[in-house]
Amino acid sequence: MRYRPLGKTGQFVSELCLGTMTFSGGQGFWRTVGTVDQRGATALVARALEAGVNFFDSADVYSEGQSEVLLGQALREVDVRREDVIIATKVFGRTGPGPNSAGLSRGHIMDQVGLSLKRLGTEHIDLYQIHGFDSQTPIEVTLRALDDCVSRGMIRTLGCSNLAAWQIMKALGISERRGFARFETVQAYYNLASRDLEREIVPLCEDQGLGIMIWSPLAGGLLSGKFTRNGHLPEGARRSTFDFPPADGERVFDLVEAMAPIAKAHNDSIAAIALAWLLQRNAVMSVIIGAKSLDQLEDNLHATQVRLSPEDIARLDAISAPEIEYPGWMIEYQAKERSPLQD
Repeated sequence: MRYRPLGKTGQFVSELCLGTMTFSGGQGFWRTVGTVDQRGATALVARALEAGVNFFDSADVYSEGQSEVLLGQALREVDVRREDVIIATKVFGRTGPGPNSAGLSRGHIMDQVGLSLKRLGTEHIDLYQIHGFDSQTPIEVTLRALDDCVSRGMIRTLGCSNLAAWQIMKALGISERRGFARFETVQAYYNLASRDLEREIVPLCEDQGLGIMIWSPLAGGLLSGKFTRNGHLPEGARRSTFDFPPADGERVFDLVEAMAPIAKAHNDSIAAIALAWLLQRNAVMSVIIGAKSLDQLEDNLHATQVRLSPEDIARLDAISAPEIEYPGWMIEYQAKERSPLQD
């Protein structure tokens, strides 16, 4: 397991992060995502720690808060030192029926950070992330509330998720001008089937020193190699009832077919190859993996041992390359005018 900088905080996180969306399950939608009970959650956390994972991600909406409860209890049961783990969670989604039970208002943030601390059973949250963009709350209000939580010691580091590049940069500018704690991480959707992040957000993060956390690195399971073009879904597959994130099916299966010989050459699974490709991207800080069983977790953990050759990466890059959009193609064209002259 390798460790990478958590933004500009001076701390380091494991290149794999154990996501906890599968913990508990609850009712309705969450039962579709996963039904890992406390015993299973503790086993997954224990194995992840044994493999060198020190980074765990949750959210206040996962299983209606029960994901945080199971994560906190699991960490206590394995008796890991609090300073040896980085606990991340998120705020934004609906946590109740009332009009103020969602979003990034000061009231909702202050309510939810306290409840997350209680559910996790900890005195501070290492990384607190806004889970989206709230069109009804000025970003200044959100950032001031988050900064107050940092000042009070409830939160150590701030992050954001599912924001556009301009929204992230606006927030960074406000934080710098007002002296607020700034976002240090960006949690975003990125994988071989969806490389949109490379257009704007990856360059922004590299320029501003933000760490990128990847959610759904297997495109909701489509890059696991367990799905087929004829629509066959493996038993218990989440996509059989919840077809998300959106993906171009034909493109995905082209990618899977291209990964198959690479996986065979490495004697690994297609999923491990998809994860290894992400782990070898310079901009990636950590890849979030979720599991319903120890077998799934073991396969994902093994991706840290896979080293793709330059030829492997070039092949995968070529078949997965996103279409260049304006002004990207113009920037690339004009950059030639500023390249050093060659003899």
